[in-house]
Amino acid sequence: MDKKLLTPGPLTTSKTTKEAMLHDWGSRDKNFIELNKSIRKSLIKLIDGEDLFECVPMQGSGTFAVEAMIGSLTKTNSKILILINGAYGQRMKKICEYHKRPYIVYEVVEHEVHDLLEIENIINNNKDLTHVFGVYCETTSGILNPIKSIADLVNKKNLSFFIDAMSAFGALPLSTKNLSFDAVAASSNKCLEGVPGVGFVLVKKAIIENTKGNCHSLSLDLFDQWQSMEKNAQWRFTPPTHVLAAFYQALKEHHTEGGVQGRYDRYMQNCKILCKGMEEIGFKQLLPEHLQAPIIITFMQPSDPSFKFEQFYDSLSKKGFLIYPGKLTIANTFRIGCIGYLNSNDMLEALKAIKKTIQEFNIQLN
Repeated sequence: MDKKLLTPGPLTTSKTTKEAMLHDWGSRDKNFIELNKSIRKSLIKLIDGEDLFECVPMQGSGTFAVEAMIGSLTKTNSKILILINGAYGQRMKKICEYHKRPYIVYEVVEHEVHDLLEIENIINNNKDLTHVFGVYCETTSGILNPIKSIADLVNKKNLSFFIDAMSAFGALPLSTKNLSFDAVAASSNKCLEGVPGVGFVLVKKAIIENTKGNCHSLSLDLFDQWQSMEKNAQWRFTPPTHVLAAFYQALKEHHTEGGVQGRYDRYMQNCKILCKGMEEIGFKQLLPEHLQAPIIITFMQPSDPSFKFEQFYDSLSKKGFLIYPGKLTIANTFRIGCIGYLNSNDMLEALKAIKKTIQEFNIQLN
């Protein structure tokens, strides 16, 4: 029996999503072409972006999509402000360095959000800025960044806003009806509950039409990928057929559950059960409730010398649950996810396993 993945991804998937990968697909077969069209159309619909946005899928993990977005949709004379409060903001910075994109950063500690007045001051003092990059939910801590407020400010300043929505897309609200952005990158295997292997970028058609020649990588060139799909509905290079079949099924199940709102409701219930249960056991949560996204929760490691993370991890693994190490630079922590094909009962069973492990190793939490 598969272990429950209480992680930020890959995630536990439904049986039917797994079963979708049992069949082989011809990459140029009309049925596979229709499957691709459906996926692209469904993703655009999730942001209410019909007639305004294009969907360009890209082989690889979410980082491939983020790098394709940055390398294809910006130029060497762009000037980018990167908002950093964790590892994924840092990763965007690193991508800009690789692609020789001029940038400045506004970095705050991993358990804080950016000050909007400071963002505005930075923009006002850097008249050559063209873009702002932000992370919706920073998986390093699980913090929910104020993406709408940032988007409103960037729009007021007439700059282009790119969003890394990797851990948010499909469960947290992101609609063109009330939020202004030019491009967003996400992947199949987070809140959409597909399997790893394909990312995607949703970008305004008016922008991607003018990006020919921007990218210095053939395989990550969004414009070239988009042109190919528009001309003959084909991927330029071998597509991850089984991953896409699973993604198609996962998107159908996402719709059946009630779309973004339905997925959010289940994850929020998982989050509440997990946070309340961990507090009752004696663990301290890193983030206050108003900054906590219902995606992944960071807990402080106990000060008791009896607590050793690897030992804790291995014991939970033997009980059928996989958690995640911490990624903070400011404290010793570990993380537990509440997304994927998991429900309230899974959270309660995980809490039982955690409580039993604490008792087994006689770890003092108070």
